[in-house]
Amino acid sequence: MSLSFETLNLSPSLIEGLAKQNITTPTTIQAEAIPVILSRQDVIAQSHTGSGKTLAFVTPLFQLIDSSKREMQVLILAPTHELVMQIDAQIKLLAANSGEPVTSTTIIGGANIEKQIKKLKEKPHFIVGSAGRILELIKKKKITAHTIKTIVLDEADSLLDNTNTKTIQDIIKTTLRDRQLCLFSASISDNTLELAKSLMKEPVVLKTAETVEMNPNIEHFYLKGDRRDKFELLRKLIVAEEPQRALIFVNQNDSMQEIAEKLNYHQKETFMMRGNIKKEERKRALDAFRSGKIKLLISSDLTARGLDIPEVTHIIHLDCPSNPNEYLHRAGRTARGHASGKSICIVTDKDLSTLKKYQKKFKIHFEEMKVSHGKFISAASN
Repeated sequence: MSLSFETLNLSPSLIEGLAKQNITTPTTIQAEAIPVILSRQDVIAQSHTGSGKTLAFVTPLFQLIDSSKREMQVLILAPTHELVMQIDAQIKLLAANSGEPVTSTTIIGGANIEKQIKKLKEKPHFIVGSAGRILELIKKKKITAHTIKTIVLDEADSLLDNTNTKTIQDIIKTTLRDRQLCLFSASISDNTLELAKSLMKEPVVLKTAETVEMNPNIEHFYLKGDRRDKFELLRKLIVAEEPQRALIFVNQNDSMQEIAEKLNYHQKETFMMRGNIKKEERKRALDAFRSGKIKLLISSDLTARGLDIPEVTHIIHLDCPSNPNEYLHRAGRTARGHASGKSICIVTDKDLSTLKKYQKKFKIHFEEMKVSHGKFISAASN
């Protein structure tokens, strides 16, 4: 594996731009993906959460952009509005830091379509967005599909699930046959792999591990109690650990309000992230969490996909997801880059079989813990 961006044939301006973000050594997926994308080959890339996938595709695509042309050249599709905004922010940051005159815009459903059409008239090089609205604007001929050279599907397994597949296929069909297609995800199922290959030309398949891999910098713990004790265990855990930033995951939207109110009552200021609140409120919640104004964010699986907030130190699962891959994505919100983090499940006896599924699939170990005298300690301690 190459250990410098220079040997990956990136331009000096991009290397300087990355250095301004304190990124000087490529991660494994970056070292593998950048040369493949620069050679304009199709690629399917699987790498664990926090491994630097966004820059693995954004950086080489910057170099492939012909900035002398005012035309749309790259389309990046993502499954959530938050991830769309995050990718766009990274593009804008790299453009500012590298001095490259590369432009981008976001296109998401639910936003004002007339304002989006106005932004598209400026012919941004990158369009980052949600599949439904992008297809709508292609059909209205506001996005010039024939100038698109590369399409990226980020969190591809989520984008290519049954509900979105036809929309994605329809978008791809509008572009020229020689366009490049890149798929990135932390987990890619066999079904997704087969579907992806049917859309691509001799794709290069990159897997940083043969199996779906959990970020090795995450420690896994559990606290056990009765269902009625879960909130009290959560409260005691927060007091004991004093997390710098913690994401608290629940499975049901309707239980969020109660948990948030109880935490706020105990002077633990928290915000909620759920699908049925307005985009502006979701953005405010995330901005406050990123800035450290609040340290606790309660969420459904809405934020589990792709969000990169480096300061998240703790993931707390008040409910365990039944699908192990969802645990992978949730836990992966901590230990970003070279950082480490903790993933803590608050469980009942019934949930222990679910933890065993996670252990078997990802070859990880859960240590049973307790909160005693204000400290988070091993349950084996006397």
